Amino acid sequence: MRNRAIFATRLTSFLFIFVVSLAWAASKPNFVIILADDLGYGDLACFGNPVIHTPQLDRMAAEGVKLTEFYVGACVCTPSRAALLTGRLPLRSGMAGSDKLRVLYHDSLKGLPPEEITIAKALKGAGYVTACIGKWHLGVHSPYLPMDHGFDAFFGLPYSNDMNRAPSGRKVNTASPEARIEHFNVPLLRGTNVVEVPARQDTLTRRYTEEAVKFIRERRGQPFFLYMPHTFPHVPLFASGQFRGKSRRGLYGDVVEELDWSVGRVIETLKEEGIANDTFVLFTSDNGPWLTRNLAGGSAGLLRDGKGSTWEGGMRVPAVAWWPGRIQPGTVNRQMCSSMDLFPTLLALADVKVPQDRVYDGYDIRRMLFSGAQSPRDSFFYYRGAELYAVRKGDFKVHFTTRPGYGPEPAEAHAPPLLFNLAQDPSERFNIADKHPEVVTDLVQLARRHKAEMKPGEPQY
Repeated sequence: MRNRAIFATRLTSFLFIFVVSLAWAASKPNFVIILADDLGYGDLACFGNPVIHTPQLDRMAAEGVKLTEFYVGACVCTPSRAALLTGRLPLRSGMAGSDKLRVLYHDSLKGLPPEEITIAKALKGAGYVTACIGKWHLGVHSPYLPMDHGFDAFFGLPYSNDMNRAPSGRKVNTASPEARIEHFNVPLLRGTNVVEVPARQDTLTRRYTEEAVKFIRERRGQPFFLYMPHTFPHVPLFASGQFRGKSRRGLYGDVVEELDWSVGRVIETLKEEGIANDTFVLFTSDNGPWLTRNLAGGSAGLLRDGKGSTWEGGMRVPAVAWWPGRIQPGTVNRQMCSSMDLFPTLLALADVKVPQDRVYDGYDIRRMLFSGAQSPRDSFFYYRGAELYAVRKGDFKVHFTTRPGYGPEPAEAHAPPLLFNLAQDPSERFNIADKHPEVVTDLVQLARRHKAEMKPGEPQY
């Protein structure tokens, strides 16, 4: 009898813990971050593009919120991704780079430091299942790979699709339709294992999508974090047969329209699984468009310059947030927010405390997203590599140094700094520094305070 009583007690305890665990898991929201590569501010129909057809993202924007003043932490791939995942300016983690080496390459020896805490690592510690599906670009070797940084699974490319060219591809212009899959020795990885070389780039968007759908369906009741950093529309461009030749915008448009299809499949899967109301989804880009690639690059719309620059076109990107029942449909937010804000926001939604042993540059923007409250972010710092080029506060932006995203032109220092009112002049055409000297002074002081507290991490490039 005593053994039966002990068994019954243990069984009751087990069932109680099991039920509580299920309830705890159910109370945790799911998170999906979909990141395009080099997509410009003007490349989506819902952001004003007249020829690229993006019905899925348009619907997502109509059902969610369009973020029109959304900034990334850097103007090129590697540091921008580091900023998104850690909630910190890349300079703090040593991931800022320099003008000579702005991103990591296929032969880079280091990457995102192991001591950095990513969204995935923080959520994994709170019971989340995590996956990275797409382009990583934060380190090629352990301990810098996705599964070293909190991801349970990885399927994708370790770096950009134009790196590690095969001998036959050395003289091929990556922005040309002449680029072929076999011109690049880019590997496709599952976990840490290479499964394909060269990666079949014309099938990547479809295969990433299939992996994402499978991951969502097999979550087994656990809350999940899906980070989906697409390979495209970074050049070289490849689209599947279903989309190639279909867009009025040529191959670039084909690629963007296939990305739009992919977003639609992810949203559709969430609805089919009955978890759409439990899932926060954000779509954005890692930086502005690669304008020097001509028609193989995108458009920043009315914003100035593009990828590689600290003009608005380099660091203000399209963003759409979606969460049925939580985000008011069809809203347009005209307040500053950043990819770095995702770290504290997602952790707060998951009831996970932000670590107190380091400085963060992100803000919790839940009230802005869900209640229409004022954004807690009133300033933004524009870095090119390790150098602070510009600062924004409110509607005003001051440039201390300017330089085109790419090309031979040297950096130009400005004394006094240039000043633009982004509300009235988002294209940054009219310098009004002489009309508002007090604003210039205020922004100069803000930059000095920021530099004084900045403690750069050990350079990883």
